[in-house]
Amino acid sequence: MIATHTIQDITFDQNSIQLSIDGKLFKISLDKISSKLQSANELQRSLYKISPSGYGIHWPLIDEDLSVDSLMKIAGQ
Repeated sequence: MIATHTIQDITFDQNSIQLSIDGKLFKISLDKISSKLQSANELQRSLYKISPSGYGIHWPLIDEDLSVDSLMKIAGQ
């Protein structure tokens, strides 16, 4: 399996997600990407799985999947 991205860190503040992807920092307002993440509590947000290839992120407690490429595109990168 070929890795597409390396995700170093994912954190949240009340209204946004901060991602460290391929050594770059991205901050995106949750209302632009996911109503599920926007309404999720801290525990639901903190439990996620990164796909082995680095292609996507899955939050099992809220059944949400997001593509890393789409997140980077939304962030303007």
